[in-house]
Order: sequence, then C-alpha cells, then structure tokens
Amino acid sequence: MNAKELRGKAANELSDELLKLRREQFSLRMQRATGQAVKPHDFGRVRKDIARLKTVLAEKASAAKTSGK
Repeated sequence: MNAKELRGKAANELSDELLKLRREQFSLRMQRATGQAVKPHDFGRVRKDIARLKTVLAEKASAAKTSGK
C-alpha cells in the first residue's frame, strides 16, 4: 500500500483500513507471544502502513479544516 492509493480513498475507508491494520498488528504480537512462526519483517511492514495511513488521515483532516474557514 502506498500513499498515492490511500489519498484516493474516503476518510471512512481509511478508518476501516486503520482498524484492520491494528488488528493485524495485534494478531502478529499474539502469534509471537505464543511461539508461532512469524516473519519478522511483517512487524515493520504493518507499523509503517499504520504510520502512512495516519499521515494521510491527518492531511485530509488538515485540508478539511483549512477549506472550512
């Protein structure tokens, strides 16, 4: 997922995607805690996707705030 794709989505779609990524992050942590095989790069990928999504959400909120004035 890249920022260009995310910018084309609506805010509610982005919120749903954020929730999905948070659940995936939790699932990865639980898998690691129970000793299941987890690919280490998945932690970084999910964390970066969450950060990217939150950045786009903040940009949209800022744009809505400035256009509303």
